[in-house]
Amino acid sequence: YWRHLGVYGYRRDFLLRFVEHGAVALEETEKLEQLRALYLGAKIGTVRTERAFPGIDTPADLEAARKQLASGDSV
Repeated sequence: YWRHLGVYGYRRDFLLRFVEHGAVALEETEKLEQLRALYLGAKIGTVRTERAFPGIDTPADLEAARKQLASGDSV
């Protein structure tokens, strides 16, 4: 199986256009804001890695990641 971890970065001008445009129909249906970016012409690159990294979806996940990084343990 495959695991997806998304990290998205946008340039300021694109982000302003992204917010101004509002959600598109497919984005609303699928609940994926990346679909709006694609609709607006953005390209999304992918990278395959040999190991899985933890996702950060909640404040508790973020705190755990910060502690792990501060301790010097590999993620």
